[in-house]
Amino acid sequence: MIRLLLVALCFCIVALAPARAGVMTHAQLEQKFPAPLMIGQKDTTVPVWPVFKQNATANELVGYLFESIDFASVPGFSGTPVNLLVALDARGVFMDVQVISHHEPVFLEGLGEGPLHKFVNQYRGISLKQNVAIDTAPRDRADKSGGNVHIDGVAKATASVRIINQSLLSAALKVARKKLGYAGTRDPDQIARIREELAESLDIRALTANGLFKRVVFSNGDVENGFAGTAGAGLDAEALARPDDAFIELQVGLVSVPSIGRSLLDDASWQRLKGRLEEGDHAVLVWWNGRYGPVSGSFVAGTVPDRLILSQEGLPIEMRDLNLDLKLRDADALPPASMKVFRIISQAGLDPAQALDLSLRVTRLKGMIYPERIGQDFAMRYRLPERFYIVPAGDNKSWLPVWKQRWWELAIVLAGLIVLFLALARQKSLAQDGRRFGWFRTAYLGFTLFFLGWFAQGQLSIVNITGVIQAIKDGRGLDFMLYDPVSIVLWCGVLVSLLIWGRGTFCGWLCPFGALQEFAARLGKWLKLPQIRVRAALDARLKLLKYLVLAVILGSVFVAPSLTDKLAEVEPFKTVITLNFVRSWPFVLYAAGLLLASAVCYKFFCRYLCPFGAGLAVLGRFRLLAWLPRRAQCGQPCQTCRYRCDYEAIRPDGTIRYDECFQCMDCVVIYQSDEKCAPLILEKKRRVPISIRAA
Repeated sequence: MIRLLLVALCFCIVALAPARAGVMTHAQLEQKFPAPLMIGQKDTTVPVWPVFKQNATANELVGYLFESIDFASVPGFSGTPVNLLVALDARGVFMDVQVISHHEPVFLEGLGEGPLHKFVNQYRGISLKQNVAIDTAPRDRADKSGGNVHIDGVAKATASVRIINQSLLSAALKVARKKLGYAGTRDPDQIARIREELAESLDIRALTANGLFKRVVFSNGDVENGFAGTAGAGLDAEALARPDDAFIELQVGLVSVPSIGRSLLDDASWQRLKGRLEEGDHAVLVWWNGRYGPVSGSFVAGTVPDRLILSQEGLPIEMRDLNLDLKLRDADALPPASMKVFRIISQAGLDPAQALDLSLRVTRLKGMIYPERIGQDFAMRYRLPERFYIVPAGDNKSWLPVWKQRWWELAIVLAGLIVLFLALARQKSLAQDGRRFGWFRTAYLGFTLFFLGWFAQGQLSIVNITGVIQAIKDGRGLDFMLYDPVSIVLWCGVLVSLLIWGRGTFCGWLCPFGALQEFAARLGKWLKLPQIRVRAALDARLKLLKYLVLAVILGSVFVAPSLTDKLAEVEPFKTVITLNFVRSWPFVLYAAGLLLASAVCYKFFCRYLCPFGAGLAVLGRFRLLAWLPRRAQCGQPCQTCRYRCDYEAIRPDGTIRYDECFQCMDCVVIYQSDEKCAPLILEKKRRVPISIRAA
């Protein structure tokens, strides 16, 4: 009861401390960014430092310095955000990114900080107008051109680097909107999605009338008026002579929308277009007629149009010619003219729920030898009706691509949980045949160790609990957990199993390190190593150690947060499961020592030291079922199960200590066996008649 109250007290005071803020001083920034750069005074409204460089007699604004924690306090796996020092130039390009502080477990005495610094260094030269894609496999060289930028991730730290990426980009976008004139958000996971299932059939006349194939005409007079008051006025003789004639007639449609594309293009053209578009891509069809066009005579097929610019909420969006020969379904409805289709990749972040602003650039030349170029933009706006798209709900879905990428792993994990839960629900039939049960348990522990642990990195840990407490204490959200989908699915399974069966489902079946310890114990028996069975009184005292370890770690979250990560190293999970023993020798020696201890003393770490198991044992007290079958004779007088229980989780009176039971079900196998269970053996003997041979 005292232990339960201690843990409850920790959860009751989680909101005491304020969230962190930036820590850098002006002097420290001057050391990091010396002359010829000059650091200005911190902005009084936005926590940024302007950076200047002397240009002749004037100080030219180079960009801004800021700390990511001031703008995007996204918690890492310890519950504490990574704090980055970011230098962003006046065009929205990263000049530099440095790590100020972090508490990511995988980079603390694990992989080391080298891979983390190497990862953030890749952002130099990347623009906020580009989409950053993190690759799981290293590339030959970084490509920072175009709308989609690929950078290398960090093996064993996939979720951590995605959290860092989200923190960096979110903070930088906020600064760009405040100081660089950027507008709106272009989070690819928050933009509207086209309703692919909607397929209306409309002719060109209906498409035009409904604004789905938007028509605009700029006359010679309109263009001349646009140049009025500039050096380009009066340079076009034809425009002056025939002001009412069309300079250009444009029609524009978002042809990637099925209702528009199928109605506008013939079947063969629609299929060709769909074959060139990836998921989330958009395509704009531009039809034009008249003296002028959206591309010049020197335009190269497959490139960006040189006279037509697409933007949204003030930010330009790149579109490229698909170089496709497409035909209209009703070619006779429009006069002969030119037509091109431009592709907008999904990473560009075009939001179909927002207006598409198209700007036609018209350039006039003044002079003969070195002519002056005078340009004017002529705008048109295209807006898709609401029925053609779905706006996503929620505020932050940046974790969604991680779930999509790992869908097949999640499917296997979910299937594994279903198999286990069905097996436990049918324990009687599962344990009826001891040999068959043994094979099932061995196979499932192998699945837990090799797939859940080493492959899917699904090792739950005390770090998961301290991270949540730290985030709540600092007033942060828990969205960081969604970057590790395998752990989320496992947590859901564990919470359900805690409510039904107690602690044992995870500790006995779903813990990768626990599975490895069990295999170590089997190896120890096979090698005929001496097996130590701790005396009951000493065993009971040793089992209290893990609750003390749990209390110290949870207490450190409030008293000394900087020690929490170090104290959590009592768990060897990071060394064994996350890093595959590739770590400095003290950690490897400690983990190997625990496995050796398990080879001679069954699951030594789980029983006596594991803080995560202690936490589950406390939560498992609220289970609904006392599900292990018992007889009246169990413990009075039969002690078979008690002596056969390697966990020493059965009391002398035969009752089960569910807070120490690892759900191995050996006692259930004994309970159903008339060759192992003493009461059943006696009953069997009573049923066998004794034949007496005649003398």
